[in-house]
Amino acid sequence: MNAQAFPPIPFLDLKAQQARLPGLKARLDAVLAHGQYILGPEVHELEAKLAGFCGAAHCVSVSSGTDALQIALMAEGIGRGDAVFLPAFTYTATAEVPLLLGATPVFVDVDPRTFQMDLASLEARIATVKKAGALRPRAIIGVDLFGQPADWAGIATIAAREGLFTLDDCAQSFGAAQGGVRLGKAADATATSFFPSKPLGAYGDGGALFTQSAERAALYRSLRTHGEGTTRYEVLRTGMNGRLDTMQAAVLLAKLEVFEAELARREEIARIYDAALKDVLAVPARMPGSQSAWAVYCVTLPDEATREAAKAALAAASIGHAVYYPRALHQQPAYQPSHDGAALPVAESLGARVLALPIHPDLSDEQAQRVAATLIQALGG
Repeated sequence: MNAQAFPPIPFLDLKAQQARLPGLKARLDAVLAHGQYILGPEVHELEAKLAGFCGAAHCVSVSSGTDALQIALMAEGIGRGDAVFLPAFTYTATAEVPLLLGATPVFVDVDPRTFQMDLASLEARIATVKKAGALRPRAIIGVDLFGQPADWAGIATIAAREGLFTLDDCAQSFGAAQGGVRLGKAADATATSFFPSKPLGAYGDGGALFTQSAERAALYRSLRTHGEGTTRYEVLRTGMNGRLDTMQAAVLLAKLEVFEAELARREEIARIYDAALKDVLAVPARMPGSQSAWAVYCVTLPDEATREAAKAALAAASIGHAVYYPRALHQQPAYQPSHDGAALPVAESLGARVLALPIHPDLSDEQAQRVAATLIQALGG
């Protein structure tokens, strides 16, 4: 295949998306007109629409997905001496937040096909912590990695038995569904991110929390605004500056208008990749009864050398690609001191074998087929 005959295929194309958002400029102009740049009317409108979209009782917008995780754990009083169980194969924020609050992340292995938290490993890790007695098991953070829902029925069963708080790290998966129900109320609290690369992305940082509890929602609103009470200068608790700004809310409202169609398009692209690649390499496995948001379409290669060859071929053809994630969290220098040394073989092996392909709503069928053809050729298919 002559790469020079084709234009580049970007990993993400926000400019193309912006060109088909007719309501975007009007939304931004409205904010400039009223000048309420912090907690303006668009923020409240967005919270109502996001809650309605996923069926949650309450939505509290915040400044980032990381801050959403932190506020949720702060609200539960999680800190020093507490164990927070989370998958070893995910983005750094999931482990970073417990450590910032003085708690200890306990890393759990993942399934080799779905990349979601392995429930047998979770149960074993809980048993290990309980037997050691140095930490109090307090919470499970399940991650809906790459757009796929985690096994929330299984996680909920374990959490109920052990008396643990559940937090859904839905940073990559807003819009995904399990059993026909959108993510947003599968856990005690759900945190999502509106980082620009996410399926529903802002033009800067942003995030949100979802809960069925009015008490938790009120606490989240207080914590995101310096712990304030009924007035601005009544401080009831130690909080943070974690508000979503009005401009980002305006962007998200414009994008929400086309979000359903974009989710459908992502699914179409995933199926093109599946059909072309399933006989050549390991394509993403779906969680049973789920609908993915397809933030990332991540294939698994046999070994690191094969992946490097695939990366080189894609680069030569000017096709965007990425590695999520090059190493497991417990192997990161910052987190190694917190890890108890347990082997997590699946998480440890995936970093050398995974490869993410372009999947965004403005990718054409022809482009998706070219990505697949380039990869197949690189693998000798």
